[in-house]
Amino acid sequence: MTSTDAEYAARLRRLQGRWWKRWLPNPYRWHTRHVAVGDVLDVGCGIGRCLAYLEGLPHRHVGVDPNVDAVAEARRRGFDARVPGELRAELLAQQQRGQFDTLLCSHVLEHLPPADAVELLRTWIPFVRSGGRAVLICPQARGQVSDPTHVTLMDERRLRALCDTVGLRVDRVRSFPFPRWAGRWWVHNETVVVATVPV
Repeated sequence: MTSTDAEYAARLRRLQGRWWKRWLPNPYRWHTRHVAVGDVLDVGCGIGRCLAYLEGLPHRHVGVDPNVDAVAEARRRGFDARVPGELRAELLAQQQRGQFDTLLCSHVLEHLPPADAVELLRTWIPFVRSGGRAVLICPQARGQVSDPTHVTLMDERRLRALCDTVGLRVDRVRSFPFPRWAGRWWVHNETVVVATVPV
């Protein structure tokens, strides 16, 4: 199984449907709404987890994902989601480079070899305005081994190196929701990088 398979989209649906994700307070929703500001391009949106977090905010939120089954599910849930070729062609045709305020890439980069992560960001950064924001969120050690489709542990060092390679200026790095040591045991602990798109 890979993250572009129909089977993976089904896995995301199962995980999203867990009762505690529907009924307990969600710090990830709060966090996403605070770091992903303005018009957001959600790169690797899956079935729309982060798009759901952003729902109701007075801005445009567009998701893109290579998994056609995941995009279909996100659309079924009412979100604006596209496959890469479709969205890129539309934005280029409308000459809408620099349209978004934030590029959000949450739980995506760990699915890719480093060279593919570079290519992914270089593809979509031009659609974020100069001085805009890039938010990169990746699982820590325990989360990395929780999914068989994870390829690369994107720790702080690798995320900083990636930002340097693609020309993003790192503003801050944090561990969320708990300190970094918790990521060895807590599957949902994340490394979060907030960076600035060059002017």
